Amino acid sequence: MEKKGRLPTRQEVPDQYKWRLEDIYAKDDLWEQDFQQVRQLAAGIGRFQGKLGQSAAILLEALQLEEQLQELDEKVYTYAHMRRDEDNSNPVYQGLTDRADSLNTLVETAVSFMAPEILALPAGVLQRFRQEEPGLARYGFILDELLRLASHTLSVAEEQVIARAGEVLQAPASIFRMLNNADITFPAIKDEEGDEVEVTNGRYQQLMMSNDRRVRQETFTALYSSYRKLRNTIAATLSNSVKRDVFYARVRKYPSALEAALFADHIPPVVYDNLIETVRGNLGSMYRYLALRKKLLGLSELHMYDLYNPVVKEVRWQIPYDEAVALVRAGLAPLGDDYGAALANGFKSGWVDIYENKAKTSGAYSWGPYGVHPYVLLNYQDNLNNTLTIGHEMGHAMHSYYSFREQPYVYAHYKIFTAEVASTVNECLIMDHLLKTVTDRNKKIYLLNRYLEEFRGTVFRQTMFAELEKIIHERVEAGEALTPALLNDIYHRLNVDYYGPGVVVDEDVDLEWARIPHFYSAFYVYKYATGFSAASAIARQILETGEPAVSRYLTFLKMGGSNYPLELLKAAGVDMSTPKPVQEGLDLFTQMVDQLESLTAQ
Repeated sequence: MEKKGRLPTRQEVPDQYKWRLEDIYAKDDLWEQDFQQVRQLAAGIGRFQGKLGQSAAILLEALQLEEQLQELDEKVYTYAHMRRDEDNSNPVYQGLTDRADSLNTLVETAVSFMAPEILALPAGVLQRFRQEEPGLARYGFILDELLRLASHTLSVAEEQVIARAGEVLQAPASIFRMLNNADITFPAIKDEEGDEVEVTNGRYQQLMMSNDRRVRQETFTALYSSYRKLRNTIAATLSNSVKRDVFYARVRKYPSALEAALFADHIPPVVYDNLIETVRGNLGSMYRYLALRKKLLGLSELHMYDLYNPVVKEVRWQIPYDEAVALVRAGLAPLGDDYGAALANGFKSGWVDIYENKAKTSGAYSWGPYGVHPYVLLNYQDNLNNTLTIGHEMGHAMHSYYSFREQPYVYAHYKIFTAEVASTVNECLIMDHLLKTVTDRNKKIYLLNRYLEEFRGTVFRQTMFAELEKIIHERVEAGEALTPALLNDIYHRLNVDYYGPGVVVDEDVDLEWARIPHFYSAFYVYKYATGFSAASAIARQILETGEPAVSRYLTFLKMGGSNYPLELLKAAGVDMSTPKPVQEGLDLFTQMVDQLESLTAQ
C-alpha cells in the first residue's frame, strides 16, 4: 500500500486489505429487507402496551419480541455505519446511515413504554410473574437493573418524548464527526526525505513520532492551524453536547451529569474522584519521566511536539502489517490455544480493515453485530505503535467473540468500563513479550519509552481528559457558556498541571479539546485509565501464575455484560472499588522510569 502522497480512494484499495462486511449482508438489498422488518416489528410491539401486567406469559412474550427487535435493529444500524466509515463521502452510505439512525430512534420510541409500565406494576406482581414463568429467568438481571433505575425512569409519555428527541440530541456528535472526518483539510508538509505529505488525522501520530524535529513542529502547527479556523463552530458543537448531557441528567433526576453517566455502570462517583486524586498525587513521577525524555533528546526546551518521538534516535523500527500480526500472535500466546486459534482465524477471515483511504473514518475501533463476528477498523502505519493498536483492537474483538459465543443477545454487550480491560491486557502481554525477547539495547530503551508513553497516554492523559470533562460539565451546570477562550484557558491550565514546569505548553495545544471525538461520549475516557490499571494487574497474574489466571480471565471475557463491571472484574481477580489498582499501576510506572534511567546511564 502507498504510504505517501495522495491517499487512495476506497475503490483503489485491494480487497485483501478490506474487512468483509458481506458477512453481515451479502448485498444492500438484504439490508433493506431487514430494515423493513425492523419497522414492522417496531410497529407490532405496541400491541403489548397496557397489557404487561396481565400475565407472566404476556410479559415474557413482550420481552422476547423486544430482544428480537433490538438484535435486528443493531444489525441494520451497525452495517450502515461501518459501510459509511469506509468512505464518509459516499452518498449511498450517508443515506443508509441517516435512515438507520432514524430507524433506531423509531425502535427506541416503540419500546419506551416497557420500562415505565413494568415499574408501575403493583407491588409483588413482578416477583410473582418471575416465580410463575421460568422463561423470565433469562431476563432476571435486566429486570433487577430496571428496578435499580426506577427512580430515574419517567412516565410512558415522557419516555416516548425522550426517545423521539434522541436523534436530534445526537446532532452535536454527528456534526463533529462530519467536520473531523470528511470536511476538515490540513496543509501539506515535507517529511524527513523532503517529500510532500498531506497531514491527516490518520498520519498525524506517525509524523509526530519522526526523529526530525522540524517535521514534528510543522505537523503540529499544520494540524492545529486547521482546527483554529473552526474553533468557534467546534466550541459550539461541544457546548451543545455538554448541554445534552446536562439535559438528560436533569430530566432523569440525577444530581449531576457525571453521576448520571456513572449510574449506568453502577459505579460510585468516588471511583472517578479517586482516579483524579491518585493520579494528581503521583505527578512527580510524570515530571521525572519528562525530564529524562528532555535529557535523552538533548533538548534545551521540551515542547508539546517533542512528546511522541522515540528517545533513541538510532532506532528505525519498521513493522509491516504481516510482521505485526505475527508479533501480536506471539505476544498473546500466554492466553492459550483456544484464544490463539480464534485470533488467527480473525486475521484471515475478513475481520480487519487495514489501511487508510480517502474519507475513511480516522483512528481505530472494534465493532460488529451480534450473530456475526467482530470487526476491526485500522488506519495502519508500519510502526510499533500501530502494531500495539492491532493488539488493542483485537482485544476488544476477542472479548466480543467470546461474549457473543457464550451469552444470549441481552447479555452479550459488555460495558466500556470492562471493554478497555480486554484491549489493554493484550497490550501488556505483547509489551512483556517484546521486552523479554528483544536483545538490542537501543530497542529495549525504545520499548521502555513506548511502554511509558502508553502509560502516559492512557493513565495520565486520559485522566486529564476526564478532569476536563468534569470541569466543563460543572461549568455548564452552573450556567456558564463554553466559549473557545474559556475552553482554551481550562485546557491550558490542565496541561501545565499534568506536564509540569519542565515542559513548554505551546499555545497550539490549547486547542486539543477541539479534536477529541471521545468528548462527545461524556465521561467515557476515565475508563481507559481504570481499564489500564485493572489490565496491568490481570496481565501480571497471567504471567506469574499461568493457567489459573488465564482461566479466570477467559471466564471474565465470556461473561459479557451479565453483571455489573466492578463485580465482573472482581471475578477476574481485581477490585476496582478501591484506588489500590491505580496506585499499583502508578508504582509500576515509577519502576519503569527507574529502569529507563538505569539503562540510559550505561
